[in-house]
Amino acid sequence: MTTCLPIHDAIAPLLDALKSRGRAVLQAPPGAGKTTVVPLEILSAKLTRGRILMLEPRRLAARAAAERMAQTLGETPGKTVGYRVRGEAKVSKSTRIEVVTEGILTRMLQSDPELSGIGAVIFDEFHERSLNADLGLALCLEVAGALRDDLILLAMSATLDAAPVAALMGDAPVITSQGRSYPVETRWLDRPVPKQRRYEEAVADLVLKAIPETEGGVLVFLPGEGEIRRVEGLLQGRLPPDCHLRPLFGAMEFAKQRAAIAPSDSGRKIVLATSIAETSLTIQDIRVVVDGGRARRARFDPGSGMSRLVTEKVTRAEATQRAGRAGRVAEGTCFRLWTKGEEGVLLAYPPAEIEAADLAGLSLELALWGAAPDDLAFLTPPNPGAYAEAQALLRMLGALDDQNRITGHGKTLAALPLHPRLAHMLAVAGPEAAPLASLMADRDPLSRGAPVDLSLRLSALRDPRAYADRHPWPANRGAIERIRAEAKRLRAQAKKADTKGLSDASMAALAYPDRVGLRRKGSDPRFILSGGKGAILPQEDDLAAARLIVATDLDGNPREARIRQAVQISEAEVRDLFGGQIEWTERCAWDKRDRRVVARRQECFGQVILDDRVWKDAPQDQIALAMLEGVRDLGLNWSDAARRFVARVELVRDGDDTLPDMREAALLDGLEDWLLPHLAGVKTAQDWKSFDMLEALRARLTWDQMQRVDAAAPAHFTTPLGRKIPIDYGGETPEISLRLQEMFGQTSHPMVGRAPLRVTLLSPAGRPVQTTMDIPGFWANSYADVRKDMRGRYPKHPWPEDPTEADPTLRAKPRKGR
Repeated sequence: MTTCLPIHDAIAPLLDALKSRGRAVLQAPPGAGKTTVVPLEILSAKLTRGRILMLEPRRLAARAAAERMAQTLGETPGKTVGYRVRGEAKVSKSTRIEVVTEGILTRMLQSDPELSGIGAVIFDEFHERSLNADLGLALCLEVAGALRDDLILLAMSATLDAAPVAALMGDAPVITSQGRSYPVETRWLDRPVPKQRRYEEAVADLVLKAIPETEGGVLVFLPGEGEIRRVEGLLQGRLPPDCHLRPLFGAMEFAKQRAAIAPSDSGRKIVLATSIAETSLTIQDIRVVVDGGRARRARFDPGSGMSRLVTEKVTRAEATQRAGRAGRVAEGTCFRLWTKGEEGVLLAYPPAEIEAADLAGLSLELALWGAAPDDLAFLTPPNPGAYAEAQALLRMLGALDDQNRITGHGKTLAALPLHPRLAHMLAVAGPEAAPLASLMADRDPLSRGAPVDLSLRLSALRDPRAYADRHPWPANRGAIERIRAEAKRLRAQAKKADTKGLSDASMAALAYPDRVGLRRKGSDPRFILSGGKGAILPQEDDLAAARLIVATDLDGNPREARIRQAVQISEAEVRDLFGGQIEWTERCAWDKRDRRVVARRQECFGQVILDDRVWKDAPQDQIALAMLEGVRDLGLNWSDAARRFVARVELVRDGDDTLPDMREAALLDGLEDWLLPHLAGVKTAQDWKSFDMLEALRARLTWDQMQRVDAAAPAHFTTPLGRKIPIDYGGETPEISLRLQEMFGQTSHPMVGRAPLRVTLLSPAGRPVQTTMDIPGFWANSYADVRKDMRGRYPKHPWPEDPTEADPTLRAKPRKGR
């Protein structure tokens, strides 16, 4: 049926494995012929009476594979071999091999779990690990185990560690085809591309360098359509006359895609392609690869709330795949836009999409299937945290109930070919929402620098000519045509809705109920979103003065996101849409800026406050509770007496663990227990500054505990004059300070329990004269020297020869003559 290809050597063992086990994993490098040979060989061997379904990750690859197989049979697509992709199908009653994109299998399984009429499912290019492929294989394995033991399952891959896949498929046999390729010389840059240099300019220059040094077609790998168009513009007029530029990306017309794939009639073909050309397609005449070193992958974008294509460096596996494209027909050359040293920091393999993408669609599909992730055989299980977030979104949209079971509305959303957010908008608003849904599902059609207003995009979509006449920001014609075509298809699928005449802003809010934003007070256009996040608009943007907006695209910054697309909405529209979710709340909270407790009655939609009033009769217990946050913000307010008390308790607690922990960290952790009952009337930083914590701290101790503390660590020392001196327990040794004359007549040393106090004796001027822990010893030994020195300095004060017999005093000597 076809010329001999490397894959033919593996056909016999592959058919034997499928015949005996019904499952297999086939490893075959790009160019081996697996995509176009294996389905025909399975059909020829009559391993199944049912249709053979082959999954491809991209529409272009699906159509190209079907056309190639049909050509091998001497037919046109739609007869023995057909295909189905989004928006297009060529199948008939006679179709035996059907090539489909991966999402179509999920829809088939959900509508008919037994896959009636299907005898075999082939997962081509499984190494790309798309989310739909992982889900499709997991569902097929369950169907084969429970309902269809005759269902043949085959995973085919170019570069994949086959062992885990084989184990997942019940230790399926692994068949390997060695393939055939010619040597490829790899050339790296001598030095890294300067950071300030534009990426597209560097790629164009590398292409211009490669052309005169090589022969044959050139395949240039770029991350997306925008880069392809810019490199195309840079190369125009700079190429030799025999060179012809051929763009190749997924969103372009199929006829132009076919022209890029087909052999060149004359001259050299320069194909500017996305990663679509890495494995799934065979592009004729290519002998040179120029690898720009970047790829686009689906990752969950917190900014859009959906999966977005993000640009990243290629992995080593992808770079190897790309280089191999130059060695299909003859010896080739690969030029890489990075140095050999930079290659060492590249990741080995790209992540599976299930590890990085938004899981809302997966969560919805599993709910519809009636299973949890743990119930199915996933090669890489979804992250539990990301999966829980996806379920929370679906509950917010009404697609799941409180037990995460699918609702009737959820079944409606699952049937629509959109992210659940956009499907919800289309289901509620009806066909009128189709243009907005297709617009938000696609990339921004306006050029960089355009204002964020979503209305501008819609006007470009609805009337491109009028838009071009009125606005200076060019709209991408190809993108506009693609979005309009998708809107037409969605309009046909949408059912009439009960709600009519919704504005664009209201429809956007249906998709993003967590992104309704209220402008904060202040000069900068900062917004608080209903979901609790903060966002900011460029100061010069037309929407900067809007009070309420719906932010449909953010840059994903977790601290304060920059708004990339938004639309203004009125409060009346918010109330009409979400009236059941708007409620009055009463709150007391500590305001860090004003340093006070603020009591408000607020009408809220999520975190958006639509009405805000003073709560005049707020209960004192709630004010006190809010003040605790103020205390945590301001810190504990220590008086000297409070510090001494805590020091006493801590000293005694060393030998009595029944006493409460009075260390600062413990006190802050337990504010509700000991401080809250004492905060009546305290609601500002000034009030707290005047507050003495001593009584609240003392109240932590029972009467018995207080007696033990007073006995073991008394608060005061009573001087010979009868005056109480506070004992300081803050140091290693408890201590007191007092005037030397006040200790006259003291013949024993002051004690705390069995430990002597450290006594600092002061001069009449209050300066330290002596520190001692032995008062009798001081009187007997050092006092005479102190007396000699002090009598001259302070002659008006008494300095008796025998202080033990003198009366204590704080007064000076009486004047003579009195």
